[in-house]
Amino acid sequence: MHGYVDCHCHISARDFDKDIGEVVENSKKAGLLALLAVAEHAGEFDKIIELSQRFPGFIFPCLGVHPVQEVSPEQQRGATLQDLDAALPIIEKYKEHLVAIGEVGLDFTPRYVSGDSDKESQRQVLIRQAQIAKELDLPLNVHSRSAGRPTIHLLKEQGVEKALLHAFDGKPSVAMEGVKAGYFFSIPPSIIRSEQKQKLVKQLPLENICLETDSPALGPEKQVRNEPKNICVSAEYISKIKGVSLQTVMEVTTQNALRLFPKIKTAIRP
Repeated sequence: MHGYVDCHCHISARDFDKDIGEVVENSKKAGLLALLAVAEHAGEFDKIIELSQRFPGFIFPCLGVHPVQEVSPEQQRGATLQDLDAALPIIEKYKEHLVAIGEVGLDFTPRYVSGDSDKESQRQVLIRQAQIAKELDLPLNVHSRSAGRPTIHLLKEQGVEKALLHAFDGKPSVAMEGVKAGYFFSIPPSIIRSEQKQKLVKQLPLENICLETDSPALGPEKQVRNEPKNICVSAEYISKIKGVSLQTVMEVTTQNALRLFPKIKTAIRP
């Protein structure tokens, strides 16, 4: 298992339009074997599929509707079932190519939800996507900002067995409920500047940890474009907290990624 897997990355973001080839090349030099490209809305589905075809066996597509949708660069709102309606035919069209449904989840950050009806609307969107994932036998790639406990409870209620909770921002005790349910947690390079993520990694068993970059966000430096090559920043910090070798972190997290996302095995030769 010599190499890393970036389990959650927005490689279709406009930030990478000008130098995508270089970004991919640099990430491979840094030891990346595979990258899971997640979607936020139906408008980027085709682009993610195109990128997965341009970099076959390296970029793997995940399609889903994010709990926060952009109205304009300045304005965002919670997702609705109408947002999902636009996405469903495209998910259906590409279902054979997908390695996960994502990015899906709940986001109860006050500026996106004005009341219980907004939260309920997000819940319905997540429930529907959990059903789709079950029908397609795919894992979920999950966002849970300011909604750690409700997200884990909803996943369990829906009988979801395979889920990655990305950049989890809740308490370690809440994350442990996810561990009991068999869920995985991916850790971004921003761990080096986040006490909350450091506490989370202390508590989580390595057997439930995956790596991610969430590029272009959550990089080692605030306000600087994050790239998939920074996956090693996460790995190095986890090895320091856990007191195990970098090689161990690499092997276990890649093995975890394979267990959760078996369709990426074409990228990883033992």
